[in-house]
Amino acid sequence: MNNIQKTVQALTENHSDRYPHIPVRERRLPSPQSLSETIDCLRSAIFPGYYGNPLVNRDSLVYHTGISVEKSFHLLSQQIYDAMQFQPDAKESDAPKLRERANRLTYQFIDTLPKIKRLMSFDVKAIFNNDPAARSYGEVIFCYPSIKAISNYRIAHELYILDIPLIPRIITELAHTETGIDIHPGAQIGEYFGIDHGTGIVIGQTTIIGNCVTLYQGVTLGSRNFTYDREGHPQDLPRHPIIEDNVTIYSNSSILGRITIGEGTVVGGNIWLTHSVPPNSRILQTKAVRLDLTDGAGI
Repeated sequence: MNNIQKTVQALTENHSDRYPHIPVRERRLPSPQSLSETIDCLRSAIFPGYYGNPLVNRDSLVYHTGISVEKSFHLLSQQIYDAMQFQPDAKESDAPKLRERANRLTYQFIDTLPKIKRLMSFDVKAIFNNDPAARSYGEVIFCYPSIKAISNYRIAHELYILDIPLIPRIITELAHTETGIDIHPGAQIGEYFGIDHGTGIVIGQTTIIGNCVTLYQGVTLGSRNFTYDREGHPQDLPRHPIIEDNVTIYSNSSILGRITIGEGTVVGGNIWLTHSVPPNSRILQTKAVRLDLTDGAGI
């Protein structure tokens, strides 16, 4: 037996005594590549001409949008079906029912696309109005990574609400990989949401964000600790912040735990915050104090 054969044998043996046992999947898994293609199609329906075919005009808008939505339906319904088959309790005999349910859920999702487009239009406006470097809405759509991350989140969130397994997480992690912005699909984010720069932003699963909120790079809206059940497993309880309307959070600030940041508050950069603050607060770092330690002063 050569080295390669030994390695293959070692990899395929059941090492459950040394490693967590991960069963071999005998059914087709959801495909990140297909979901990435689906997202491209959905973006082209939401922002025609900026994604997908660049030659869309008013005369061909309905035609191109129809193609994008139709293709999105077929790609997404297959991925939802595969995700349902991926579940541990799925049976081969359930396949026809799962296929029917996947199609029904996909139609329900397609019905939310006008809502997603409306929300994304407000998000583009929010980013444009808060960035003097932006020259047009088109520049924001075409160039800003935050639009890619927010569009993936908006799409994934609607799928999350429909209780579709696995797919929402894959979609937001695709954006996380591409942009460095990590938004859990379970987070609730209101209208007119702006992200400036964005790299390193983390928004946890149970976060609630109101309307007209702006985040800068490196902001973390995370949990402070977990509650465990009797078996020692972390419980899925509300554990992330509530950010009310018209809040701005500047770069590299961490807001942790189920706390409330009151409406109209500004949180400065590099702040560590684990307690609630009332509306219209200004949370800033303490200014540096200069000490002239000359002639032995301060000793």
